[in-house]
Amino acid sequence: MRVGLIGAGRIGRLHARILSSLPDVSEILVADAIPAAAKSVAEEVGARTVGSAAEAISGADAVVIAAATDAHASLLRQAVANGKPTFIEKPLASDLDESRELVEVVARAGVAVQVGFQRRFDLAYAEAHRLVAAGELGVIYVIRLVAHDAAPPPETYIPTSGGIFRDSSIHDFDALRFVTGQEVIEVYAVGAVRGFEMFGRHDDSDSVGAVLQLTDGTIATLSQTRHNPRGYDIRMEIVGSLDAVSIGLGARTPTRSLEADGPDFGIGWDSFLTRFEPAYRAELAVFVRVARGEVASPCTPADGYEAIRIAVAAARSIAEHRPVKVADVI
Repeated sequence: MRVGLIGAGRIGRLHARILSSLPDVSEILVADAIPAAAKSVAEEVGARTVGSAAEAISGADAVVIAAATDAHASLLRQAVANGKPTFIEKPLASDLDESRELVEVVARAGVAVQVGFQRRFDLAYAEAHRLVAAGELGVIYVIRLVAHDAAPPPETYIPTSGGIFRDSSIHDFDALRFVTGQEVIEVYAVGAVRGFEMFGRHDDSDSVGAVLQLTDGTIATLSQTRHNPRGYDIRMEIVGSLDAVSIGLGARTPTRSLEADGPDFGIGWDSFLTRFEPAYRAELAVFVRVARGEVASPCTPADGYEAIRIAVAAARSIAEHRPVKVADVI
């Protein structure tokens, strides 16, 4: 299978390494708006550079979109119009209306599209999904989501990121839907600039909190920061009537206990790329099977749309200082 990889930044480079290791991928065609970046990635993995995204799409059997967020929508349209099974990093588009339109475009075209929410392929998140579905945790009382970046992005990234909820928390929102099988019905969020004034200059926050209510009444909370001095910290804690479990609590959890008998955690993860590399590998391996028509997409454009609706509701809650029903985000 020939794969067209569009985007040669951080995540594109990781995808290139993973794709080059998959036995069913015979060739990778790399395109990027910056030719030197495409050349660098191609040389690293033994791939071939092409002059444009259109060439990468037309010359491939399947497409992986890892370009900048503001290019996602147009690239997905091109790939689908060419009938190419496509893997696209989140979000589908920067705009909510266009995201919904893309769901319909893909459905009409009948082309397989998989959205890049890699946590669905992490072994611990998958086990939490199984436990909840099997009823082994009992009635779920509360879920706590922790999402703390090791370091903030460069300021040049912020204006096109879509804001902290669409850029980062969207993964937590999707993971919440995946693990519980529930939808978020209401969000109340607050945000602040606590350490990095550059976020304030772009009407964004570097620290946020949110309370989310699910369809069955479960309460979830999210804390998110753009900086944790001890490393990248992603956790989910679930408390039910029969058991309580944690994801992301291990040897590299970037915090230290002040209890005398507390655990001595080691060096934290440096980024999402290292924390979730096995999950990225698993999701691309599944995508190859999706592209071959062997399995249905495990994370559809409709899933991508629902996650961005929650992100928009959270941002609207901060702007309007009130709880926002996701049903009103249309």
